[in-house]
Amino acid sequence: HGPAQAIVVGDALFALAYDLLLELGTVVAGRAARRLTTATRKLIDGQAQDISYEHRERVTVEECLEMEGNKTGALLACAVSIGAVLGGADDRTADTLEAYGYHLGLAFQAVDDLLGIWGDPESTGKQTWSDLRQRKKSLPVVAALAAGGEASERLGELLAADAKSNDFDSFSEEEFAARAALIEEAGGREWTAQEARRQHGHAIEALHAVDMPHRVREQLTELADFVVVRKR
Repeated sequence: HGPAQAIVVGDALFALAYDLLLELGTVVAGRAARRLTTATRKLIDGQAQDISYEHRERVTVEECLEMEGNKTGALLACAVSIGAVLGGADDRTADTLEAYGYHLGLAFQAVDDLLGIWGDPESTGKQTWSDLRQRKKSLPVVAALAAGGEASERLGELLAADAKSNDFDSFSEEEFAARAALIEEAGGREWTAQEARRQHGHAIEALHAVDMPHRVREQLTELADFVVVRKR
């Protein structure tokens, strides 16, 4: 139905979420609402950062991780912790589960960034080199530019020229493939894969700090594992 309708539906769902919390009229509902507003604020910050980065020549790895933490990290952190709060968990338990969701979100986004460049279009539903076409400053790109070396410098030159180009949409598949190859040569692909595994490890560590039924722990662990190994 298009982006405009999607935004309207998203706004309606957001209002409905608050209605559901207000209907409870309990102390825990207030705590849950606070987590929802905090996550929403971070999501807005992250989206604004993401848009602004598309128009900058350089973005640091730290800035990219902050942006992705504000978006995907905050979203999954809220999704995991808010149910715990409504189920009667104390703040320490909810905060620890929030940490699990936050790191899981960063792991998810790192893998998503890899798929945004090297994913199979038949699986992802996106064009080849999707994130490169949109000039996104995703983790593989940012890590490659920060790495230094000949491939990194050449990539930086190409992307700087791309930013000034008025004919970017006419680039051939070979031109996008060349940029992807430079990202990989500079180490951006491997660094991002390692970051996904590192964030996955932090998510699992957070689970160890929470007392929960064995089956629940298994399910949350399986979810984290799926995020890192998914192909689409």
